[in-house]
Amino acid sequence: MPPIALETARLILRPFSIEDAPFVFDLVNDPAWLEHIGDRKVRTLEDAREYLRNGTLAMYERLGYGMYVVTLKGTGQSIGTCGLIKRDALEDVDIGFAFLPEYRGQGFALESAEAVLEHGVRALGMKRIVAIVSANNQRSIRVLEKIGLEFERMIMLPGDTEEIALYAYRAPD
Repeated sequence: MPPIALETARLILRPFSIEDAPFVFDLVNDPAWLEHIGDRKVRTLEDAREYLRNGTLAMYERLGYGMYVVTLKGTGQSIGTCGLIKRDALEDVDIGFAFLPEYRGQGFALESAEAVLEHGVRALGMKRIVAIVSANNQRSIRVLEKIGLEFERMIMLPGDTEEIALYAYRAPD
């Protein structure tokens, strides 16, 4: 079952569908994605469809949550992604976000991440939500700190060659 859509002052966060493959193709091949998140080997639209089927859409089926397409209210323009991910390598669910270059620096990551964090805590009952981030990704670190995550420690994910920062949010009791 896909997750429900979330709404903020300027944005609609809706579940991905297979029709979002062209947007996913552009997003995961953006130089900032490749630098900070990694190469997902999405080289064609069919690769993007497979990436959606095997990742986000499968997570919706398995867990009832996942990443959202972040769209502008009014136009419906897809500008980025934000959501919750359960990775095998992490004990906790983590929050992630990425935006196309022309939509960075306008507060969209903060606005969407606040909505996703609140949804995770209030609607899904999560007590702890983490984030992983490259230590040199200062823009993302600022967003995480603004929504209440705190640096915990450096970690190494299986298969990676460099340590990344683990940030955590603990819901109030």
